[in-house]
Amino acid sequence: MFASVLVAGAATGNLPGADREDAADGARSAAPVGHHRDVARAAARAAADGTSPMEAAQRAVSRSGDRWAAVYSPDEYEEFEESLDGRYTGVGLWARERDGRIEVTRVGSDTPAAEAGIRAGDRLRSVDGRKVDGRPVTEVVSLLRGDTTGESAGTTVRLGLERGPRAWSETVRRARLSRDTVTVRELASGGTVIEVGAFTTGSGEQVRTAVRRAPDGAGIVLDLRGNPGGLVTEAVTAASAFLDGGLVATYDVEGEQRALHAEPGGDTARPLVALVDGGTMSAAELLTGALQDRGRAVVVGARTFGKGSVQMPTPLPDGSVAELTVGHYRTPSGRAVDGKGITPDLEAGEGALRRAETVLGGLGRPGPR
Repeated sequence: MFASVLVAGAATGNLPGADREDAADGARSAAPVGHHRDVARAAARAAADGTSPMEAAQRAVSRSGDRWAAVYSPDEYEEFEESLDGRYTGVGLWARERDGRIEVTRVGSDTPAAEAGIRAGDRLRSVDGRKVDGRPVTEVVSLLRGDTTGESAGTTVRLGLERGPRAWSETVRRARLSRDTVTVRELASGGTVIEVGAFTTGSGEQVRTAVRRAPDGAGIVLDLRGNPGGLVTEAVTAASAFLDGGLVATYDVEGEQRALHAEPGGDTARPLVALVDGGTMSAAELLTGALQDRGRAVVVGARTFGKGSVQMPTPLPDGSVAELTVGHYRTPSGRAVDGKGITPDLEAGEGALRRAETVLGGLGRPGPR
């Protein structure tokens, strides 16, 4: 769903930063900073010459080496903003690049991909006959979604897939989908699992509500596996569910240091385990790093992806938008995330949720603090 993800409301112009990424129907690393003026100048020259500012910006971006940069038409950017509200056109699968290949990380329930029998762990080999190995995830996402004006809903896309030794093709019909990014369930042991699939509009408050409704004293597993990030403001709101104010992260925009703080009044007492993997990215890594650095959660799973760069939208003369890297964020202790990821306190692969539940039980019922 996401080709990249905003840091602090930048898509609506509220704040100047953006932190974008691995995608539903939709990941990249450290990037140069300070080239956005070159892109803007190239677009302005193109407009003055009567040529396409968007194409000029795309050429400038391709020369910049900014792996996380993207240039969107007005329709594409509108579609992107809709995805941050949990609405998108696609087939309902999430994917990431792994060793040059595209791997399905999650399939939404009641989606075309689920109905076709596609599963997490499957390898995506082609889209409508185009091989996707070596392509950026953002480009693969565009192929999956089709026409970004929304006219692709109802059209079909042929996917080449691989699962172990088996290779096959599936024709899947695209649909307009909505995504409930936060799900809550109870464990047999009495704990609560709060799974956050992405940080879309309102998801942070949903996490806070889930924490307030959890049984008194029950521990929580915050499942961030496969979470590609999203709106960083929503991740900060989610952090506020577990912290009594204080620092969540710092980030720089062209050398100017800025900070993100949790709101006071979070539940700092109940046991908490954060569950992560290689598909945990960006805003989800920011949240994980804050909980780990501040001693609030035991982090279980695998090293996270390592996407800690900040993007900012630059409007172009023809209405298109360039999203360009302007800085990087750090955890409360000053750790850089970009290209490094977050190392869990306890490594776990298969059966990671069971391991998290065991750790949660070991943390015990909280006492007064």
